[in-house]
Amino acid sequence: MMQITPTVKQLLIVNVLFFVGTLWLGDQAYTWLSLFYFENPLYHPWQFLTHMFMHGNLMHIFFNMFALYSFGSALEYFWGGRKFLFFYISCGLGAALLHSGVNYILFHNGLNELIQAGFKTEDIISLLNQEQMDTRWSEVLGRSGLQNFIGSFASPAVGASGAIYGLLAAFAFMMPDAELALMFIPVPIKAKYFVPGLIVIDLVLGLYGNSIFGGSSGIAHFAHVGGALVGFLMMWYWRGNQFNRNRWN
Repeated sequence: MMQITPTVKQLLIVNVLFFVGTLWLGDQAYTWLSLFYFENPLYHPWQFLTHMFMHGNLMHIFFNMFALYSFGSALEYFWGGRKFLFFYISCGLGAALLHSGVNYILFHNGLNELIQAGFKTEDIISLLNQEQMDTRWSEVLGRSGLQNFIGSFASPAVGASGAIYGLLAAFAFMMPDAELALMFIPVPIKAKYFVPGLIVIDLVLGLYGNSIFGGSSGIAHFAHVGGALVGFLMMWYWRGNQFNRNRWN
C-alpha cells in the first residue's frame, strides 16, 4: 500500500476539519460554504472553492477521501506537491463551472417556458427565493422539468467528487493498464476502460437520470464530468510540455 503523501495528507485533514465544523455549525455552514447557483441570493464567489471541502454525510466524505488517498498519493509521488495541488484545485473549479453552466441552462429553459405560459418573472423569482413554488408550474414544465428548474436554482453542490474525477482521469492517462475494481464489480478492469466507463455513466445519468429513475438522484453528475474533462485536458497539455512533466517542488 502506497504511503500517504504530504499534500494529500493536508487535504484529508482540511476536509475532515470542514466536516467536523459543519456538524457543529449545522445548516449555517452549508448555507455559507456550499456552491449555490450564481443567480440565487445565497451564492457567494468563495463557494466555488469551499464547496470542494464540504460533504453531506459520513459515507460521502469517506468514499471521497478514500479515493483522494488511493489516487492522489500516486499522482503526487510523480508530480510533487505544488503541481498536484494545482491540478486538484483546477479540476474542482472546472467541475463547479460545468455544473453551474448546466444549471444555468436548466433554470433558464424552465423560466422561459413559464414566462411564455403567462407567469411573471418577478413572481417566479420571489417564490423561489422564499423556497416556495406555484403548483401550476408542473402543468407547464412537467414533473421532470419542474425538478430540473427548482433543483438547479435551489440545490447547493458539495463535495470533492469533481476534483476526484480529475484525479481518476489523470491516473488513467498515466497508468492506463493499472487494474481497478469497485466493491460491487469483483472483476478488475484496466483504468483505460474503467474511468471512461464511469464518466459515460455519469453523463448518461446527468442527461436522463430524472427520466430513468423518476426523480433526481441528488448527485451532481455534470460536476463529475467537468472534473474529469478538465483533468483530461490538463494531462493532454502537460504531455506535450517538457517543463510541466517535471516536479514543481
